[in-house]
Amino acid sequence: MAVEAAVKPPNRARVVVVGGGNGGIALASRLNRKGESDVVIVEPRSEHFYRPLLSYVGAGLATLGDARREQSKVMPEGSTWVRDVVTRVHPELSTVTLGSGATIGYDQLVLAAGSRPDWDFIPGSAEAVLSENASTNYLFDLAPKTWRLVDAATSGTAVFTMPDTTCPCAGAAQKILYMACDLWRSRGVLDDMRVVLTVPEDTIFGVPVVDDELQRAIDDYGIELRTRTRVRSVDLRTSAITIESDGATEDISYDFLHLTPPHIAPDWVVDCGLSTEGARGFVDVDPGTLRHRQYENVWALGDIAATPGSSSGGALRKQTPVVAQNVLSAMRGQPATARYSGYTVSPFTVSRRTLVLAEFTADGTPKPSSKVFDPRKERRSTFLFDRWGLPWIYWHRILRGK
Repeated sequence: MAVEAAVKPPNRARVVVVGGGNGGIALASRLNRKGESDVVIVEPRSEHFYRPLLSYVGAGLATLGDARREQSKVMPEGSTWVRDVVTRVHPELSTVTLGSGATIGYDQLVLAAGSRPDWDFIPGSAEAVLSENASTNYLFDLAPKTWRLVDAATSGTAVFTMPDTTCPCAGAAQKILYMACDLWRSRGVLDDMRVVLTVPEDTIFGVPVVDDELQRAIDDYGIELRTRTRVRSVDLRTSAITIESDGATEDISYDFLHLTPPHIAPDWVVDCGLSTEGARGFVDVDPGTLRHRQYENVWALGDIAATPGSSSGGALRKQTPVVAQNVLSAMRGQPATARYSGYTVSPFTVSRRTLVLAEFTADGTPKPSSKVFDPRKERRSTFLFDRWGLPWIYWHRILRGK
């Protein structure tokens, strides 16, 4: 268990990690395993979630208990946990200010604080997901509600959306769609429903081989696919979304809405000058080294980093060793030579028992990790690995820096 600051945080640390999620803990664990003991993790939450399981919670195939651990149980033993929130970074002074008013100086700073839903981007969306007939799996507390709505549906219109800006693991927006349709078909009610998917791009996802597999599922379930479509607003009173496609707007009334909100970085990133114009607050890093372009002792990984391509847990597994090696090199006065390849992954559960695994680089080039079989094809084995294998690996290896 990590040492939690009981009275006040230290005045200074060799490495300060902002964020105790997947990236922050895995990175601190790697640094500890490589002999760096002066690592402080700033994280306010008392609970830690394995976010990919929320799609399964929303589909009734997992519980929040499967996805949740006490934060104190997952913190690395070799690091100091400061249970507080960062309110500002002062990169010129190499210090961070906490919600308590305390200040911590650092030699190296790693930002792994993730992102947050940008409810203002789609007017009415925040109120809608709290209403009786809408939800989102992107909030921990609402994933069980998603399952209640999916389980209760027998007719009407169900709308599933993908945002036209950044969101973590964009594939999760469609996982619940296919698992819900599979359930509704098994119960004999799918033919009585209109199921709509809105996507902002020209194709379902943008990776050709994966698009082919997803199109087959969409055709099989009879899903109404709306490409080049953006959600402009949600009206709670009428239970309708306003969409825009090719300059024309349209209202779609829904009986069930699963909304995937666009995401934005924490406010303090912009306030501290760590982002750039048009980057929605995400940290301006070199996409290879993940080092800030202006401040050489600042690094970022995961959702908070402005890297091309889709953020995901798979991307973090590739980014974490890169940042760990480069931070250690920087502290020794050596150049940062480790580089992130741009790899990411999006798993699509195209039924309640099979999955398509999209592995690709930032430009959409397929990059399958297996040479034995093609994970881009629908398989039962990849479903079992995603639902049961990866969570075990996450709790027992990834968070331990292995």
